[in-house]
Amino acid sequence: MNTRFSSLVTIKKSDVDKGERAVQNANKDLQNAKKALEEAYLSLKDIELPSKGSISQMLASRTLLNSQRNEIIHNKEWVKYAYSQLKSTQEQLKITMIEYEKFKYLELEETKKILKQKQLIEAKELDEIALMTYKKNN
Repeated sequence: MNTRFSSLVTIKKSDVDKGERAVQNANKDLQNAKKALEEAYLSLKDIELPSKGSISQMLASRTLLNSQRNEIIHNKEWVKYAYSQLKSTQEQLKITMIEYEKFKYLELEETKKILKQKQLIEAKELDEIALMTYKKNN
């Protein structure tokens, strides 16, 4: 049964679906960021420091360590950003779901109201028919 809230409910439902997809994407981004950070730490552990050799080898090793540390710092910032994005999309989804539930409730109440009016009209018609048949029999 269509009410004046039916179209709003369908729109709000599509907004909820979009919000759920956004939360899933944000969660996926967070997982990718955590995985990249973990891989950066593993790469740092794999770097072997030369104990002997020329200065150029030691400088190259030092440069490699610094670049790996910078990558770790970058990935930590990425994890922090992805986490904040996830939290904000979850909050937005929560707001959207509240709006959807509100309009769904209003639609339900409107439907109940319409059904009640139909039942009253039907009861009046049945009373009229009963009166007509009673008068006809007497």
